[in-house]
Amino acid sequence: MIELLAPAGSMEALRAAVQNGANAVYLGCGSFNARQSAKNFTIQTLSEAVKYCHVRGVQVHLTLNTLVSDREMDACCELIRNAAAAGVDAFIVQDLGVVELCRQIAPKVPIHGSTQMTVHSLPGVLFCAAMGMTRVVLSRELSREEIRAICAQSPIEIEVFAHGALCMCYSGQCYLSAAIGGRSGNRGRCAQPCRLPYGFGRSEHKYPLSLKDNCLVHYVKDLEEMGVASLKLEGRMKKPEYVATVTRVYRQALDEGNVTRSMEKALHDAFNRQGFTDGYYTGEIGPQMFGIRDDKTEDAAWAKAARESYEAVENGLVPVVFRAIITERRCELTVRDPDGNICKAQGELPQMARTRPLLAEDLAARLAKTGGTPFRCADVVCKIEPGFTLSAAAINAMRRDVLTQLMAVRARRESPQLGRPRKVRDVFGRREEPGLTVQITTREQITGRLLNMGLQLLYVPLHLLTEDPDYFRYLIREGLPVAAVLPRIVHDGELEALKNDLRTVRGIGVREALVGNLGLLIPVRECGLEIRGDFGLNIFNSRAMEVCRRLEMASATVSFEMTLPQIRDVSKCVDTELLIYGRMPLMVTENCIMRNRTGSCVCQQGPQRLVDRTGAEFPIIKDGRSCRSVLLNGKKLSLIDRREDLSRLGLWGLRLYFTTENGREVDRVLRDFLNGAPFEPGSCTRGLYLRGLD
Repeated sequence: MIELLAPAGSMEALRAAVQNGANAVYLGCGSFNARQSAKNFTIQTLSEAVKYCHVRGVQVHLTLNTLVSDREMDACCELIRNAAAAGVDAFIVQDLGVVELCRQIAPKVPIHGSTQMTVHSLPGVLFCAAMGMTRVVLSRELSREEIRAICAQSPIEIEVFAHGALCMCYSGQCYLSAAIGGRSGNRGRCAQPCRLPYGFGRSEHKYPLSLKDNCLVHYVKDLEEMGVASLKLEGRMKKPEYVATVTRVYRQALDEGNVTRSMEKALHDAFNRQGFTDGYYTGEIGPQMFGIRDDKTEDAAWAKAARESYEAVENGLVPVVFRAIITERRCELTVRDPDGNICKAQGELPQMARTRPLLAEDLAARLAKTGGTPFRCADVVCKIEPGFTLSAAAINAMRRDVLTQLMAVRARRESPQLGRPRKVRDVFGRREEPGLTVQITTREQITGRLLNMGLQLLYVPLHLLTEDPDYFRYLIREGLPVAAVLPRIVHDGELEALKNDLRTVRGIGVREALVGNLGLLIPVRECGLEIRGDFGLNIFNSRAMEVCRRLEMASATVSFEMTLPQIRDVSKCVDTELLIYGRMPLMVTENCIMRNRTGSCVCQQGPQRLVDRTGAEFPIIKDGRSCRSVLLNGKKLSLIDRREDLSRLGLWGLRLYFTTENGREVDRVLRDFLNGAPFEPGSCTRGLYLRGLD
């Protein structure tokens, strides 16, 4: 049976989810979850929540789906240990370093790969399985056919987002909130700048980044049939009434197999952004998927009905079977739950009936009165010696006794198997001054000055290498080290073409590839290229660096959401690279931003732009050959005047990233790098390297 997984941002929301039919809930505890603004749970309330859920046959998945710094690792270890002791049923994880911690500290607790891992292909799923995960939450951007194909070949469980808010950017790849206001989505503090108005000119203000909420209620049976293990409902920031309504509707759709207009209305009344969308699932991607929330007065009748579904009620979620034996010398009641737990109670001996003896149907009617408990009577098996009777009070007492015992048994948790986290080697890295690497976006950016810079590595988009192989073969033969830059997003249907391109560029002498997604590690290795990790892997701590070392990466680019002190202190057990110049990629989107506006992809004509309410501009470029959009920061990151400081960080490489620059601008930046030109605060930013995140 497919699992219905509901959000629990508070204890009240948890009760709302459970009483309305959730098979499992997911919740956050402490600081390491992607919804820091939710009420969340403490260790004490987490333990209470687990008991409440387990008694009622509901699992608890703990979200540990943020990036964790080295200084936070001890607190993260303590949370993992305490959560395992509390009896949580799974950890939902983003950070590769935290995956390792969970395996070492609580090896018996399953690990689920968060949607923040940006897993959107079968190789990504296979990588997660190799890392010891038992489930992966797929990116929301996948179509029905893609999900079906992954389910058919996946060795681990697949979880799919069925209902709730859609991010414009692939989850785990959005840096917009961090760049604008220092509130990182990868750290659980997204300020949702995608919901704000933007224009394509200074007078045009629309909402080109605000998607409607996803709604797959009409497809739940399809998802179940194709082998999806879990349907996730989004909403840890939503009210308990919302959680109650959405959970109830999806429970009904799963149980009954059809969706009525009243069910659709209930979802609409609970929350919507000018309706809902199923565009990614159906493959109908476009401007019809966008909308904003209408501020309207909450329907008091709807809210009251929603609260009544979970406040001070027990909906009898766990079916139990009673077995009663009543004879002259014996009065015994046994109860059995679906997990095989058995509890017994002895009652007072029966009396000879003066008038009407106790009948099986009478006893069954008494035992079925389980109201006010988490249990419902599924069956009663009786053995009653004829001619005897037993008082209603005695029957009720035995029923209360066995059900109280059963609650205690179901709430009991075994002591978990806990281990100690392995220490990570403290490696400073390179003592010599880091070398220069350059990443280009267009052929025009390969200037004569650039070719004479003595580059440690030139990163070239894969499609440029295949479009002019002779030119790049010549450069490689002349001694210029060239690595292929892979798109961050490559769906399964695009993998074969990508692998053909990798074989082609290997034939011209390229031996390395810059990889920013877990799903590309296996295909790149299969094609015989060495891997350099890009920023999209979100390497944020020493344990994640250790994973990169075990994966035999040639180098790893640390997250540009880190501060310089954090970068200095991170263990450099593999060569470490830092982005120090360029327009940082803030989003990568399946929806082509410009095509949604004009009806055709005009990004190929050169960079386009969005303009926010303050007049700040955000250029838009294509992601390789695809029609996916990459939203760039308006201000360029620049640390080119801080080379002396950067040389003390133990780095292997400093990367200049050229996106919208023409050849003249490239040469100017290269001169500035050599001469240590002063910082220009009007057009440049230090990013988060100095100020850090809130």
